[in-house]
Amino acid sequence: MRIEDYALIGDMQTAALVGRNGSIDWLCLPRFDSAACFAALLDDPRAGRWLLAPADADATARRRYRQDTLVLETTWEAEGGCVRVLDFMPPRVEAPDVVRIVEGVRGRVEMRTELALRFDYGSIVPWTRQDGGELAAVAGPDSAWLDAPVPLDEGTGEGTGEGTGEGTGVTAARFSVAAGDRLPFVLTWQQSWLPRPARVDAFTALDDTERTWTGWLRDCTYQGSRYGDAVRRSLLTLKALTYAPTGGLVAAPTTSLPEEIGGTRNWDYRYSWLRDASFTLRALLQAGYEDEARAWRDWLLRAVAGDPADLQIMYTLDGTRRIPEWRAEWLRGYEGSHPVRVGNAAYAQVQLDVYGEVLDCLYQGRRAGLHHDDAAWDLQRALMDYLEGHWRDPDHGLWEVRGPRRHFTHSKVLAWVAADRMVRTVESGDHGGPAGRWRALREEVHREVCEHGYDAERNTFTQFYGSRGVDAALLLIPRLGFLPPSDPRVAGTVEAVRRELGRDGLVLRHRHDLDNLDELTGGEGTFLACSFWLADALALMGKGEEARELFERLLGLRNDVGLLAEEYDTARRRQVGNFPQAYSHLAVVNTAAALEAGAPVSTTER
Repeated sequence: MRIEDYALIGDMQTAALVGRNGSIDWLCLPRFDSAACFAALLDDPRAGRWLLAPADADATARRRYRQDTLVLETTWEAEGGCVRVLDFMPPRVEAPDVVRIVEGVRGRVEMRTELALRFDYGSIVPWTRQDGGELAAVAGPDSAWLDAPVPLDEGTGEGTGEGTGEGTGVTAARFSVAAGDRLPFVLTWQQSWLPRPARVDAFTALDDTERTWTGWLRDCTYQGSRYGDAVRRSLLTLKALTYAPTGGLVAAPTTSLPEEIGGTRNWDYRYSWLRDASFTLRALLQAGYEDEARAWRDWLLRAVAGDPADLQIMYTLDGTRRIPEWRAEWLRGYEGSHPVRVGNAAYAQVQLDVYGEVLDCLYQGRRAGLHHDDAAWDLQRALMDYLEGHWRDPDHGLWEVRGPRRHFTHSKVLAWVAADRMVRTVESGDHGGPAGRWRALREEVHREVCEHGYDAERNTFTQFYGSRGVDAALLLIPRLGFLPPSDPRVAGTVEAVRRELGRDGLVLRHRHDLDNLDELTGGEGTFLACSFWLADALALMGKGEEARELFERLLGLRNDVGLLAEEYDTARRRQVGNFPQAYSHLAVVNTAAALEAGAPVSTTER
């Protein structure tokens, strides 16, 4: 299936992807970054899945989320009648549950279900047995139970390619559903050394889940009407990608969905990136979610605490720093896109822009009324002190290129942002500090960037000093306040990005074939967040109608339930990259709010 053929369900601690065919092909338990127990997304059904669909191979499905919730409703028209399947994960109490309710709508429909649990990314087939009328599975640290209203047969699954008999971990059933029937299936996970968690009543859980999501969205203060539906769905997606125990936002719930079909640029995105900090805070605050913004800000403060020299670009959901990268060689990868990576070695890269991201995020939070204590200001000063001594260092840049360090222009711009926000904080009277020294640094960085990061002959800022290429992150220059949108260098940069990185009206992050940027082969799709940034830049430059047209085209790339991946392949006309992507949905919220309120303003009102 295409990436956009999946929908998301989750409980704010982990998430599952449900395909149009009724198969859950991806689920990590108990957290987003745990090992997958369903990994068919990255291989085939043998890697684990849970299918629940009509037996009629010609049945057709249409789907939607029920109102403003994360309850997925799939309605099937099949031989003999119509049936509806509700998929959701209730808010977690004791353990994670996946609930699937089959409802007869019209006539009588023959259904089938197939459960193939495969712990540790498809590598471990658990031992299964019937236990008290339900299926129990165990292997190593993992155990699971399937509470089903129909008889289950082990070893009779279709399409897994496994053997038969007890212990294969393949369980299937055929049953019929008549109009008015409601049949609940509940899959529950627990650590294997703990007793089975209390059973969940599926129908009570449905009511609780719907109330949770609709109640949360009821607090939204977003007033726009033109893009209201898109914004609400993106906000729900961002909430679903938030790890509730800590407030950390996962970049995506998947790993190794390729940036190019069949390519090698396949990364694990189940972690929290500091580059998302100010975008996340901005989206949450302008939608009225101060508690969520504060939780994200507090996660950020905990994660970055320590020696400023050790600041990382990403952390795990609980703030763990080490994220070693390895390859699941037994998985073939999505549509043969290999390798499948677990972990992300980029955590150890030097990216100086994150200092500016963190300081900008904390500045925006303070402006919005989020309380900061003296310890937070002490941390900010420590980060600024470090950056003062290291902003001239080369780094790996925003996009985590796996090549030599360079003097990336965006990283230098973010050093300017860091100094600027610290100066503004002191000038506001909130805290004290050496504002004069920081003003001098701000001007010094500005001069250097304009001298070395700008190509006067081409009238554009460049990806790094002396580069032949440009970088879509340069579109952020006016939004960050580095230069006003009326500056001809901004206009020239925007045009250069469109000319050199444009693909069918959308925008690549950068080009891999210039300047020996990294050591990997292959390319990638257009980067959706960067395409939204182009809409922002156009609006700032007074080209509001052009910005709106681009924004609405980007909204048209969402799948049938309103979800976006990281990238879009304009040649194949399909989504690529990890899915759904927080960066893309943050951009939906921020750009929609700006366009509906008029032209966006820079974060500094400069």
